[in-house]
Amino acid sequence: MQKKIIIIGAGFGGLTSAKHLADSDFDITVIDKTNHHLFQPLLYQVATAALSPSDIAVPIRSLLSNYKNIKVILEEVVSIDKHNRAVQLKNSTLNYDYLIVAVGSRHSYFGNNDWEELAPGLKTLTDALVIREKIIEALELAEIENNIDLRRKYLTFVIVGGGPTGVELAGAIAEIAKETMIKDYKNFRPDDTKIILIEATDRILSSFDKKLSEQAKEDLEKMGVEVKLNTKVENISDEGVYTTQGFIPSKTIIWAAGNQASPLLKSLDAETDRAGRIIVNKDCSLPGNPEVFIIGDAAHFRDENGKVLPAVAQVAIQQGKFVTGIIKNEIQIEKRPVFKYKDKGTMATIGKAKAVAEIKGLKLTGLIAWLTWSFVHIFFLIGFRNRLRVMIEWIWYYLTKRHGTRLIVGK
Repeated sequence: MQKKIIIIGAGFGGLTSAKHLADSDFDITVIDKTNHHLFQPLLYQVATAALSPSDIAVPIRSLLSNYKNIKVILEEVVSIDKHNRAVQLKNSTLNYDYLIVAVGSRHSYFGNNDWEELAPGLKTLTDALVIREKIIEALELAEIENNIDLRRKYLTFVIVGGGPTGVELAGAIAEIAKETMIKDYKNFRPDDTKIILIEATDRILSSFDKKLSEQAKEDLEKMGVEVKLNTKVENISDEGVYTTQGFIPSKTIIWAAGNQASPLLKSLDAETDRAGRIIVNKDCSLPGNPEVFIIGDAAHFRDENGKVLPAVAQVAIQQGKFVTGIIKNEIQIEKRPVFKYKDKGTMATIGKAKAVAEIKGLKLTGLIAWLTWSFVHIFFLIGFRNRLRVMIEWIWYYLTKRHGTRLIVGK
């Protein structure tokens, strides 16, 4: 009888797993609550009107339609019964022989979930569109506002969190507010806008080399971004942000300060870290259940040096390939190899022709880092059409300094 594999989540890890199991002797079901695979590294460009949603998202069915042994289900998984090897959906139950959990993560407000409405995070296409409209609407409201204090609130953009997402958002918003969209407004000048990046630690991009962090900070400040280090958020209201360094009046606040794992993982009743990620075995399996694998942002995995692997696409992709090798060969738990992550480098873009990158000990900044970042992201985009469209959009923006997707449609 054909064995059944269920893959929960069609992000980088889940999609990689599905493709490596395609045309095998297994019956594979991919379950996701959205109908598209999302290229998350470029999500901030949708949020800042540089790209449209279709440029970085592809329907899951179209990616897997040529594989006869793969079925795609658009539904949300409610819980996982590891004892009976069953996945509970909203309207049905599916049994499995092997399970791959690749559910990703969401932004964390560290127990202050009521802040989400005032300070949206960036993890999904919906998040990106909410932020995009929030930014554009702030400029529109500032255009018709004659009260100087209120106009200043609309023109103050606060980004909480100095990781790659926060840095990329700050740089992109600075380009919008200081250089590109600002030309279309008559009631205020570029100098009237203020972009503030808040970071609780002593430097931004803490996972990068210290010199690269300092270079990124310097680049942001040259673009007009005010970087506040050693500053923690104490509260957020519709009037602004309360921090340990004082109150910042603002109507546009964006959250990029932390991640938490999917609540679904709680149903596995396993040991987790503070972010809710499951602490997995060296083969990425769930302790006590060798037929269940947790990969990507959902897994807490320590390498041979005791360092927890970062929540980046390359980790999910490599783990996806690794666990499918175990499943294909049906390797017993005592004979399984240890997963070893090959770090291909980290990079973050700050603005046009500005980026930082660390690749196998090589530290890059400026134009060279930006070109490297651009080529890597174009290469990993799924589908020739997406690569071509994004490349054209980037060339157009580089030459004209004009953003293409500047619509407010949510109202």
